[in-house]
Amino acid sequence: MTAILLVAQGEIQDPYFADSVVLVMNNLGSAPVGIVINRPTKLPVSRLFPDLKRLVQLPDKLYFGGPVEIGSVWFLFRAATPPKHAIQALEGICISADRELLLKLLGRDKPMEGLRIFIGHSGWAPGQLEAEIASGAWTLEHADPETIFKGKTEHPWPSPTAPKPST
Repeated sequence: MTAILLVAQGEIQDPYFADSVVLVMNNLGSAPVGIVINRPTKLPVSRLFPDLKRLVQLPDKLYFGGPVEIGSVWFLFRAATPPKHAIQALEGICISADRELLLKLLGRDKPMEGLRIFIGHSGWAPGQLEAEIASGAWTLEHADPETIFKGKTEHPWPSPTAPKPST
């Protein structure tokens, strides 16, 4: 398992990825898959489960994970070992798209502690990401849990020039 952070450089004109930081993992399929970690949407977490009234109190927002499968929901969460229906993204951080696991995490006393929820994800064709890195579109950084959950440089989604994802 190898996870890295991609940091978009000025060469990226694609509105989905400009100013983005993407956690990329090579253990989710035949080509790299990632989650944009620094693009909060205006959508509250409660939008996912409107029947769960306790979620209305949460100030947390859903994040734009990328333009692939925009109807899917992925989440990153802190866990020493991956529970059923999750895999380790990096040390101490797991990823899943399992609805029941997400509901279990949201049922905790502090549901959003160590949890970030994303709509959609990012993906590249075989060789595409390597070519983008070689062209200088991305720089690589070490992926660590604090970077994922601190969100130092967040760029709200949608940005003024980016198309809006369908909901």
